[in-house]
Amino acid sequence: MTISSDVATFDLKQALAPNRLQGLWKMMTGFRLIYVMATLSLGIAAISKTATYLLLRYFIDKVLGTNAPLSKLILVGLGFVGLALLESGFTFLSGWLAAKTAEGTALRMRNYLYDHIQRLSFSYHDKIQTGELIQRATSDVEAVRRFFADQAIGLGRIVVLFIVNFIAIAKLNWSLAWRSVLVVPVLVIISYFFFGKVSKRYQAYQEQEARLSTTLQENLSGVRVVKAFARQDFERQKFEEDNWEKFLRGRHLLFMHSLYWPSSDILAGAQMLGGFVLGAIMAIRGEITVGTYMAYSGMVIWIIWPMRNLGRLIVQMSTGLVSYNRVAEIVKEEREALDVGDYQPQGPYRGEIVFDHVSFAYEEGQPVLDDISFHCLPGQSVALLGSTGSGKTSLVNLLPRFYDYTAGSITLDGVELKRYPRQYLRSQIGIVEQEPFLFSRTIRENIAYGVGRRISDEEVFAAARAAAIHDVILSFPDGYNTLVGERGVTLSGGQKQRIAIARALLRDPRILILDDATSSVDPETEGDIRAALRRLMAGRTTFIIAHRIQSVMNADQILVMDKGRIIQRGDHASLMAEAGPYRRIYEMQARIEEELADELESSVD
Repeated sequence: MTISSDVATFDLKQALAPNRLQGLWKMMTGFRLIYVMATLSLGIAAISKTATYLLLRYFIDKVLGTNAPLSKLILVGLGFVGLALLESGFTFLSGWLAAKTAEGTALRMRNYLYDHIQRLSFSYHDKIQTGELIQRATSDVEAVRRFFADQAIGLGRIVVLFIVNFIAIAKLNWSLAWRSVLVVPVLVIISYFFFGKVSKRYQAYQEQEARLSTTLQENLSGVRVVKAFARQDFERQKFEEDNWEKFLRGRHLLFMHSLYWPSSDILAGAQMLGGFVLGAIMAIRGEITVGTYMAYSGMVIWIIWPMRNLGRLIVQMSTGLVSYNRVAEIVKEEREALDVGDYQPQGPYRGEIVFDHVSFAYEEGQPVLDDISFHCLPGQSVALLGSTGSGKTSLVNLLPRFYDYTAGSITLDGVELKRYPRQYLRSQIGIVEQEPFLFSRTIRENIAYGVGRRISDEEVFAAARAAAIHDVILSFPDGYNTLVGERGVTLSGGQKQRIAIARALLRDPRILILDDATSSVDPETEGDIRAALRRLMAGRTTFIIAHRIQSVMNADQILVMDKGRIIQRGDHASLMAEAGPYRRIYEMQARIEEELADELESSVD
């Protein structure tokens, strides 16, 4: 399936405007003529309807009760049929053109938002909840689609019907015409009042629905944890609280609707009843003909009743305008500049990295890295050891420029890191995480995910063999076409880890980041993974995050971190030769392993 160039290249950001209606009009770029044609079709349909009542007047006054020839009766009958076909045909055309505009605009919005969200910075995703983004990309886009498909065109229909029918009645009798619209200004004022009230209520309702979506999404993603800790009742209560708040806000929203309908119905009904009575009195007095009265009775309905629906449309339009604002808030966020950089390297880099008095903070005044300095030669391995929260992950996140350091300097092959385009940096860096993320796709697709080109099966197989997972994959009934469950749930921890290693191997990165890649597997699997990692690390500059000494003993440099600072550095032998945190950690872990081995031996005996 291909996407038209209009859909693929449309820049939603250019459609933003301080005035919401102006912004929505800009969103229709490429569909404006179609929408104008839809409005014109509405006008023709409205004129056809009014012409039907005028033809009825002619029939009653000039044909009915006279000795009109049969041919005239046939012509009048054909006139009614022709006008009905004209009205229905242009009503259909108007709806079809409006739907085409709405669906095309919504398609572009969804595509743009999906692409835009992926290109936003890590710091933005740190601040906003996943459920909130899902809500805005689905429910709010749908509200904007309904605005174009039903509400804006519906408002146009009301205006056209009012103008056409009012002019027609005025032509019949001006006194009857102006007395038939006395209530219209009141209806407009009431509608505008409710528009403001409902907009606020709908905004609050959508925000709560986003929170409910977040709660549901987190619960489904963490369902195994919930079951493992038997926290179903707690999660149910949490969901019920959010759901109850959504119920209250929804009830407030519907209450505003329920206030509007009785008042508008009473006013509209009283206006039509008054019009019917006034027209009847004028017909009895002979001021207007019976045919004029019958035509007026039909046309006044198409003045007052649509105006009564004006409030409903205005209220519904408020939801579309609120949703436009919510979508615009995302669109206004600046994308992460992937291709910006004044240094364009020729080919892959060597991998020499220098940290020179580097500091970093997610929020100003709260540093997580402070005065970090070290030098890593090409092909060397650097291990980062420290307690949780010591800054290990924050440090390696600076290398692919997920975040930019706030002080100091980082150079790669002698060039300041900020001069490299992010896209290039990330194309040369491979990451194997502690909890690797696998997509709900086939194993082959997951291994090939990081390569932006077509690859052969042999390349995939070679990477899997190097990661010691090829034979395991072949043991599955569907082999490499085995569909991985959501987040890799159908695979064991070791299998997921080795598939992630194969994915990194296939990319052939010059710099490798291993984020505690062997911490959550059994000893036998850990041995297989370490062997795969040794093959992966060969000839590459490697950063290893670990909590266990065994994972870092062979590193060229070991940096012990605490509270964002390097408190010890060296290789394994030099660090063991001096008293300090590294030796204490080693001795503590060794003692724990000895005690565990003793317990296992005693249990066997």
